[in-house]
Amino acid sequence: MDGPLESENSDILLKSELIEILRNSKSIEGPTTKYILNTTVLTEGKLLKRERIGQKKDKPRKIILMVGETGTGKSTLINAMINYSMGVRWEHKMWLEVTEIPEDQTESQTKAVTVYEVNALDSPFDLTVIDTPGFGDTEVFDKDKRVSEALQQLFKSEDGIREIHAVCLVLNATDVRLHERQRYILDEILSLFGKDIEKHILLLFTHQEKKNLPKRIMNFLKESFTKYVKNDENVCFLFDNCQSEYSDEEDRDTYKTSWDNGVENFSKFFDHLNNINPKSLHITEVVLRARKQLDASVGNLRDRIELAELKKKELEQTKTALDTLENYKKEQNNFQYEVDEPYKEAVPINAPWWKWSKRATRCEVCKENCHYPGCWWVRDLSWCSVMEEGKCTVCTGRCDYTKHVKDSNIYVPKTRKVTKTKYDLKKKYEEDVGEKRSLMIKLEKDIQQIEAEKIRLVEECYQCFDKLMETALKSTSISSFIHIDFIIEKVKETGNQERVQKLEELKKRAIEENRGLVEGIYIYTQMMI
Repeated sequence: MDGPLESENSDILLKSELIEILRNSKSIEGPTTKYILNTTVLTEGKLLKRERIGQKKDKPRKIILMVGETGTGKSTLINAMINYSMGVRWEHKMWLEVTEIPEDQTESQTKAVTVYEVNALDSPFDLTVIDTPGFGDTEVFDKDKRVSEALQQLFKSEDGIREIHAVCLVLNATDVRLHERQRYILDEILSLFGKDIEKHILLLFTHQEKKNLPKRIMNFLKESFTKYVKNDENVCFLFDNCQSEYSDEEDRDTYKTSWDNGVENFSKFFDHLNNINPKSLHITEVVLRARKQLDASVGNLRDRIELAELKKKELEQTKTALDTLENYKKEQNNFQYEVDEPYKEAVPINAPWWKWSKRATRCEVCKENCHYPGCWWVRDLSWCSVMEEGKCTVCTGRCDYTKHVKDSNIYVPKTRKVTKTKYDLKKKYEEDVGEKRSLMIKLEKDIQQIEAEKIRLVEECYQCFDKLMETALKSTSISSFIHIDFIIEKVKETGNQERVQKLEELKKRAIEENRGLVEGIYIYTQMMI
């Protein structure tokens, strides 16, 4: 093969391991040869895939997570990082890519969370790069929820990632201002992590040619970003993302400065990374799980409260019927009354076009929806976000995952008109042994039990929400805020004024922190319900 693989066509020799990698990769010839690396695919799914570059060696490993808005140049930056770690320099007249970068980058090129295990040739440590789809894509907001689903899958899998060295937030230096779109994206990114990750967040600015921090970036850090991450040790690295742009021989020299700056900046970045101790992802995994359980619990709670209220209505109709009897202990064989009897029916999901989730996990024993919307990526239901140790954390019976199904149906509470007789009353409410109780007293007891069950359900939902508020790095993001009105309403019904006040204060703080986004929040809320 002609080109950079031959030593006479390169100013410096390539390492034999890299030559072998390049021989098995797709090449696009030119003054600068582009190689699309043929990675070893370890696992591949709809939400998550893992790939390996090079042969695994006995070296320390650093793990970084790359997150950012669509269009920041995150994919190009990852490619540049891989070029540096594999020892590629300007003199080699080549450029490596793990994925081809098309000219139109208005939409995220990364559709799944991708883990690259880079067995570096020119670094004291190997590198694991977790690449996430760009936030705030031209698709709807609901797509961003897939990232948290995939990360939870990655963190909790048997061979998953348990610790991380840095969360790298990629920002475009030419658009560093906290406008409403960027605030939404920043909120959603930070809301994925636990509070203990705060000091492990690094800022990587792309499209920045100057070596020193320009004034606009300094202002962004001082006036905006520190409101989100209370870290006095914000570490910034600047990259210009130009190394891959040249194509003509006469243009090569003009990009040498860009290459030299890139090597210098990556050297600083890798030196800093080398001195970072890993941080456990336990709390972050708790946050991701709590966020999924909150969504599932609120959806399940809405259905169960609706059904409880329907049952209460049926009992009150029965009580009213009894009130009409002058003496219900006498034989009145012709006594009949009509009630609205509640029941549940599995019906096809009729989701609007923007919903990415058209499937639900539901319990066939409890006849409840345990995870909807948001359940579509798992094949084995024991991996569903609401399952812990094989048991459901949402349905009434906490049933085993084997009692659940995942399909395109959901349970919907309904009522039907039913005519009942005095025999039905006696069969349901009179005991066969001991002293017979008044039917009226038993009815009132059932109504009280339903109210107690509603209070218990609200308590479960509140505890899940409270856990998220305590552990999440960004607790007042849109994805948390969408449930707060519903929770406040139900807590008010329980009469716990202290909790109501706490939630109202949280809502007030969320509105203040998301000023300018309130309209978008309520639009998003309606989309999620």
